[in-house]
Amino acid sequence: MRPLVLFFLAAATALAAPCTSVAACTEWVTLAGGPSRSLIYRTYPLDTPNSQITRALIMIHGASRDADNYFRTALAAAFLAGALDDTIVISPRFASRSNTCQDTLALNEVSYSCTGDSWRSGGTSTSNEKITSYDFTDELLRKLARKEVFPNLKSIVVAGHSAGGQYVNRYEMSNLVHDTLHVPVTYVVSNPSSYAYLDATRPAAELTASCKNFDRWPYGLESRTGGYTAKQSDEQLMKQLAARPVTYLLGEIDILPLGGFDASCSAMTQGPTRLARGQSFGKFVNEKYGAKHTTTVVSLCGHNARCMFTAESALPILFPTQ
Repeated sequence: MRPLVLFFLAAATALAAPCTSVAACTEWVTLAGGPSRSLIYRTYPLDTPNSQITRALIMIHGASRDADNYFRTALAAAFLAGALDDTIVISPRFASRSNTCQDTLALNEVSYSCTGDSWRSGGTSTSNEKITSYDFTDELLRKLARKEVFPNLKSIVVAGHSAGGQYVNRYEMSNLVHDTLHVPVTYVVSNPSSYAYLDATRPAAELTASCKNFDRWPYGLESRTGGYTAKQSDEQLMKQLAARPVTYLLGEIDILPLGGFDASCSAMTQGPTRLARGQSFGKFVNEKYGAKHTTTVVSLCGHNARCMFTAESALPILFPTQ
């Protein structure tokens, strides 16, 4: 019996090891009852009971929809934090084959909207009108919160950089699962080009008179006619934004109009640079709406997800102490 016991012990140890090879670390998540599905990269399976997991990090990619690269960045951060063994790292892919986005899709893979009310602001899928981009993360959060699968999970962090930062800013204020999970969820908004303001207040108020769309969704709350947020009131979004824990993680030298910088008048009313916009928005929600959000500036980082998320100051935010 001894060889058999050793075999099962070895199998259990192998099962508990994090997947880090990227190409082999994928899994499909079924949405809206199927057959629609979306792809994730993850360090551990979502449906295999795992008592060693105490934390989860969901990393939202940028405009290039390169979930594989963001998974590598999240892996690097988890390694530096010494958190690979007890953290499930997930990087979802918001694939799109619409308008200017021409991703190659697998059978039944959801195509998320690429323009207008896009994937980064909870837009409706172009392949299944029952699904929005925020439903994908809702489903991930529900799966993580299952006690029968992750009985010792104590915290979830949803983080995103650039376009992913836009996604997290708007998802944080609008998602309807936050208070149902019985697991604390925090949000990390890193270097987005714009934020969803709660009223007509803007740092560059002198520009609003000549910018007719500055307060339209996703820059403000007006004209939310479709997608995930359409049925929620302004008051509900305001309340949820203020109540939920958020860190604005900003690059000290993210001050150049590079990397898909939004220079539209709607964005420019929020400030001249990504750094300035993040600092202003954090101050705005704290002072005007009573939020208790945190703004952390990462030294010597520009518009670079790898620099931001592997910085020493970012690690305890992404991987909070239990």
